[in-house]
Order: sequence, then C-alpha cells, then structure tokens
Amino acid sequence: MQQLTIKNLRVSYGNIKALHGIDFSVEAGEILTIIGANGAGKSTTLRAISRMVPAEPGSVLEFEGENILKYNTDKVVSKLGISHVPEGRRVFGNLTVTENLTLACFARKDTDQIKKDRRWVFDLFPRLEERKDQLAGTLSGGEQQMLAVGRGYMSARKIMLLDEPSMGLAPLLMLEMFEALKEINNLGTTILLVEQNARLALKFAQRGYVIENGSLVLEGPADELLNNPDVKKAYLGA
Repeated sequence: MQQLTIKNLRVSYGNIKALHGIDFSVEAGEILTIIGANGAGKSTTLRAISRMVPAEPGSVLEFEGENILKYNTDKVVSKLGISHVPEGRRVFGNLTVTENLTLACFARKDTDQIKKDRRWVFDLFPRLEERKDQLAGTLSGGEQQMLAVGRGYMSARKIMLLDEPSMGLAPLLMLEMFEALKEINNLGTTILLVEQNARLALKFAQRGYVIENGSLVLEGPADELLNNPDVKKAYLGA
C-alpha cells in the first residue's frame, strides 16, 4: 500500500530549479533510499515533503490520502505523523538530552506511551540515557545523531525522513546507527532515507531511487541498483 505519493514535485530557489518534476512513492513499512551526489536535490526533496520549502504549483504530495500541501510544517508532524531528521542533527544545544526528547512530543497527549517511547529510545541508545541530564550541545557528533534520531522517533510514529544520518560518523558508529534504524523500522515505522554513502544506503534499504540534477534517473530494488554498472561507476567507486 502506498503511504507516501509524490508526483511532479518541482522546487525552485529563486531562479535556480532544484527539482524538475520528480515522481516516486513509498510503501507503508518499507525502507526506501534516494541516493545521489551533493546538490542533486536529495535534501530538497525531504524539505518539500516536510513543508520546509514550498513546492511549485502542480506538485502533488499525498500521505495516506491526505494532501500534505494543506498543512504547515508543525502540522505535518503532529497531524500526519511525518518526522524529519535533518542533515547536521540540529539538536537544541542549550537543552538536555531528556528535554530534547520531551520537546519532540509537543503535540502528543498520550503520556503513558511517551514514557514508554522514551524508555525505548534509551534502550536503543544507552549512551543517551547515560547523558540524559547533559546539555545536547556538549555531546559528541555521534551522540547528537543518536539524539536527533531518537527525537524523530518520539515526535512521530508513521514515517521518518532521514537526511544523511551517516555524515561525520566513524565506520563502526555508522553501522550501529543503521542497525538502530532497522529496529525502528521493525516496529512499523516507514523510513525514507537520503544518503550520500550509496553503498551503505542500498544495503540498508529495500528499494532505491537515483537522483541527478533534480531529476530521478533510476529506480528499482536496492540489490539491483547495487549491481548496476552505471550506479557502481558513479556512486560506488567501481
């Protein structure tokens, strides 16, 4: 079942065309990745879905049958259940780990479930529990990425948009992060991932799209893209 449907998505920054009418869909419960070079339009795609940048007229963005374009950014999270873990973490550095996680639940009323979700995040990332009273700005880069993912999980339960979650992480921590994302997906949360580390992303996802210069140029099962000669040459160092 299609959970997220994108048709003819066009985005411009002034006179610069960032997305040229892309079409793709995400199935409920799957892990889908969009790979591409820097500046290809990966981050812009996620920002358009979460309403952080405006889509041009004629763009169609639907989530579970709802028109995303009717909602402001905060309602995309609170009403639709779409969370966005941005590139660069962007945690609230002057708040503690616990305060960051609590702030993510601003629109939730299910107090008991919030406590259970926070417990689950601490079980998933034990280092966050060790630092629960520590200011987020004093955490390491890897710990901040854990917090950003945990915050995304706390804010919405249906789909997570993840922008370069491996950026700046050491290889071992990178693998730990993706294992944690698999755990989140196993609980039923759909994941839409944009990632410059194409090999890692395609090993993690079930399906993938390749974006170049604001246009989607390839799509298919992740294992097929991993073995595609053009993808190997352009993105896998082969």
